[in-house]
Amino acid sequence: MEQDVKLTKLSRCAGCGAKVGAGVLARLLEGLQVHRDPNLLVGFDRSDDASVYRLSDELALVQTVDFFPPIADDPYLFGQIAAANALSDVYAMGGEPKLALNLMCVPRDMPDEAVHRMLRGGYDKVYEAGCLITGGHSIFDDEPKYGLAVTGFVRPDRVLTNSGARPGDVLLLTKPLGVGVLSTAHKGGMASEEGMALAYRLMTTLNRAARDVLVKYRVHACTDVTGFSLLGHLLEMAQGSGVRAVVHADRVDVIPEALELARLGVLPEGMYRNRSFAAPWVDPGEVPLHRQDVLYDPQTAGGLLAAVDPDDAEAAWEELRDCVPSAQRIGEMAEWTGGARILLR
Repeated sequence: MEQDVKLTKLSRCAGCGAKVGAGVLARLLEGLQVHRDPNLLVGFDRSDDASVYRLSDELALVQTVDFFPPIADDPYLFGQIAAANALSDVYAMGGEPKLALNLMCVPRDMPDEAVHRMLRGGYDKVYEAGCLITGGHSIFDDEPKYGLAVTGFVRPDRVLTNSGARPGDVLLLTKPLGVGVLSTAHKGGMASEEGMALAYRLMTTLNRAARDVLVKYRVHACTDVTGFSLLGHLLEMAQGSGVRAVVHADRVDVIPEALELARLGVLPEGMYRNRSFAAPWVDPGEVPLHRQDVLYDPQTAGGLLAAVDPDDAEAAWEELRDCVPSAQRIGEMAEWTGGARILLR
């Protein structure tokens, strides 16, 4: 029975493409009071990936939550992707996930076996991360949705945030772009089986190995590239750090099929939201429009984006090459004296 269920047909949006746009989210949060606590090292007011609360001089708590509608038809695969995406926020802060809670919405007529497979996908991916699922919450909804609330730990003096980048830092990225474009094409029957197999492999790859490498080096800022796109997340990093980012667009690894689909105009709705948010701060230079579009493509369970001290960047990049899907040196940070926060070259 569950083999007849096409999860992506049950939802209007897919994966992180369902996220509220960054600009809209900023307006919704505007004016909310931020209560101060000397032990709250990172809160929601800093556009970071997770909150961090210091428990002692040796230990801090990292907390995040993420869930979304299906980006794959197979329930087990969808569960894996949703879990990898939620765990990624803890890795982006330099932390290690330890406990997780399920968040699940299911239609009343969704077959029990399909629900079980979705949960099993999440469980298996969480256990791969060395983490434990200890409960959760579920409700009925017209569209299926799944994700996790994740708790992890990090040393207070080892927290990675998205707001510490410095001029001269080298920008490293650990996965190629294009899964949002491919997922949109798939819903319209335009993506190849090989392209979708690659997209699914990327989305189910944990950022654990990338985190394990990066924490060995002087990383001044880090985030994961998800629904707000490479340029959206990089804009938040540049603004939070008070610097300018220079991105060499031809060095950014893009799935070839996704680039060709973008050339044909096959683009997710989230791309337009991301462009609306970030484009006023981006100088596109002479970069072709379709390649710009992929830089605004919403990713699901995308790679880590790190601003690394220039003296450590070569060693970090060499080590990443052996353990992540695509180790890329995509640009550098520079002084900002006004105008565009991101220069495309």
